[in-house]
Amino acid sequence: MKQTRHIDLLICDCDGVLIDSEIIAERAMREALASLVSLHELEVVLNGTFGLQGRDILARVEAHFGICLPVDFHAEQLARSEALIRSEVQIIPGVREALHSIDLPLAIASNGRYQAVVHALQRSDLSARVDSGIFAAEQVARPKPAPDVYLLAARTAGVAPQRCLVVEDSATGATAALTAGMQVIGFLGASHIPPEHGETLRQLGVQHLIGDMRELPALVERLCYGAAAARP
Repeated sequence: MKQTRHIDLLICDCDGVLIDSEIIAERAMREALASLVSLHELEVVLNGTFGLQGRDILARVEAHFGICLPVDFHAEQLARSEALIRSEVQIIPGVREALHSIDLPLAIASNGRYQAVVHALQRSDLSARVDSGIFAAEQVARPKPAPDVYLLAARTAGVAPQRCLVVEDSATGATAALTAGMQVIGFLGASHIPPEHGETLRQLGVQHLIGDMRELPALVERLCYGAAAARP
């Protein structure tokens, strides 16, 4: 008997899911702000902000410290961060093999810039695997945590949101996907993930968590086909 599939599109975030870039971006942000604000207070402000766009993080810094950053600060910081990521970033272990073993169309939906995502896919040798589009922050009116980029990916693929499965590492991204009406797998294996992050995602409504990309294919299969997929 042919199994009924419940998922028609897999959508992955980029930073922290395909490449281990968030820890580099955080370091670049700290270094850029080190001479302007208290580093001890900055740690408090930056806590839990991964997944947000740099512009939104800097707005929080300005509000917290009561300062106005130079007009070109964001552009310069973003350029430096992207340069560091290009030169230093490592691929998330096992992600290439995991995604190639999953028999679903694949799209990428990121809060990063389009060209940065393209480079990440080239770096991870996944460009050919992404057959349902690359969607980035500049293509939508509102970045994550708004659902816009995920809804755009689903709409472009002609797939209903409830038949999309998303892999996300951040609360920001998980909120976006859940608001879009999609199922979410929380990935906890990137270098920047704190120990308590799994509980943070669960509190948002993420029901499935993995710490290693080798776990992804079996979980996707189970969610696609239900309990029958788990039977020998």
